Parts: sequence; C-alpha cells; structure tokens
Amino acid sequence: MSENLIKPENLVYKKTDVMTDRILHYCPGCAHGTAHRLLAEVIDEMGIQNETIGVAPVGCSVLAYYYFNVDMQEAAHGRAPAVATGIKRVFPEKFVFTYQGDGDLAAIGTAETIHAINRGENILVVFINNGIYGMTGGQMAPTTLQGMKSSTSPFGRDVKTMGSPLKITELIAQLPGAYFVTRQAVHKPANVRKAKKAIKKAMEYQKLNKGTCFVEIVANCPSNWKMTPVQSNQWMEENMFPFYPLGDIKVPEEN
Repeated sequence: MSENLIKPENLVYKKTDVMTDRILHYCPGCAHGTAHRLLAEVIDEMGIQNETIGVAPVGCSVLAYYYFNVDMQEAAHGRAPAVATGIKRVFPEKFVFTYQGDGDLAAIGTAETIHAINRGENILVVFINNGIYGMTGGQMAPTTLQGMKSSTSPFGRDVKTMGSPLKITELIAQLPGAYFVTRQAVHKPANVRKAKKAIKKAMEYQKLNKGTCFVEIVANCPSNWKMTPVQSNQWMEENMFPFYPLGDIKVPEEN
C-alpha cells in the first residue's frame, strides 16, 4: 500500500494513544478488550490522560495496567474502591476510576463497594458483569443466574441452597452517595456507542464532585461459558439481559 494513502482522512479507525501497544491477554470474543478501548477513548477525547489514575484489582482485569497508558495502581482482590478512595482524597483534582469484575466487586469486595459508594467517593467504578469468576476457573459468582452452570455449580445455580443472583447495581443505586448509575453492554455497535456515551458522562461528572458514578457492563465469557463468542453473545441477550436489563438506573435530578 502506498504511504500516500495513509492519511487521517482515509483512516477508518486509529488506536488511541491512551492504550499501549501490548497485545491483550483476554480470550477471543471477550468484552474486556472493547470496554478497555472505550474507557481509553473517553480519556483521550477529554484530554485528561495525564490527569487520570486507574485502579485494577485481581481478576481478569488484573493486567489492565499493561494496557492503559495512564498512571495505574494494582489493588488487592476486591479492595479497588478503598484504594481509589485514598488516591482521590490525596489527589482530588485527578480523575480516578476502578475497573472490576463481578467476582471481585460483588463478592470479596462487596463491603468496599457499598461503603465507598455510600460515602459518595468522587470516583468512577467500571463494573464488568459476566456472571462468573473468569480468571480463577469459572466458579459461581454472586451474579451467576439461577440454573446457570459453573465449575462449582455443575448442575446449575440452585436458589434454595446457593441464594439468588445479586443485583449489585440496583442495590448500590439506592445509596445516597451514588450519583449516576447505569447498565450497558458492548456486544453490538449500537451498544458500544451507548456504553461509550455512558462512560464519558460518568467521567465528566467527576468535575462536579457530587458522588460516585457506576457503570456496569453486562459481558460474556465464552471460555467459561463453554461457548463460541457468537453463541455467548446470543446466550447473553436471551438470559442475562432479562435479569440484568440495560439502561440508566439512577441519573442526576438536574438531568
């Protein structure tokens, strides 16, 4: 290809500089890569690359600091909101976000999540919900659906013995410190656009210093669901979305 054709007006897509050149370790078809890109693009478009600090705990997102070209801090499993709280209080002028999975945020990190949001910490929490523990073997998570199979519920989740799936996003939306709470997906172009808009809105709200913004992204996990990426997206639409409906859950009153 002639170098004369490689011009800005001819480019369909250009990777943002907020993402590094490292190859993502995520499984084919996983939603994490798209979610990473959206968050990076928002940071780039807002011009806040040098003013952003991210926190990645344990889980599939544990290596997120390899991919975001911003200051990143690793946290112990489930403790990202507590670490982000400390960072934001020391550097209140910075844009601070956590990037967490459902096993991390809604299980071992339930206390940190609820109390940070109840305090109204001025941070953004990005929550990837694929209904399973992705990194450690596909175990049942708090968000695993009723009847959904996992390595620790091979016959499906039994509500009588294992409890009901936890709608953590609806739960935290009731807290006074939650300023903006929304649930999105990234499996189709239209959903990608909506998710990016939600992430950008949530990041911009940090300028107002009025509380925690929470963006859930309902995601697939082809490897642990034992499906192809296409099958997992279809299963997600048919099973995850009815229980975890997409859309805004709590929006600022002035909007």
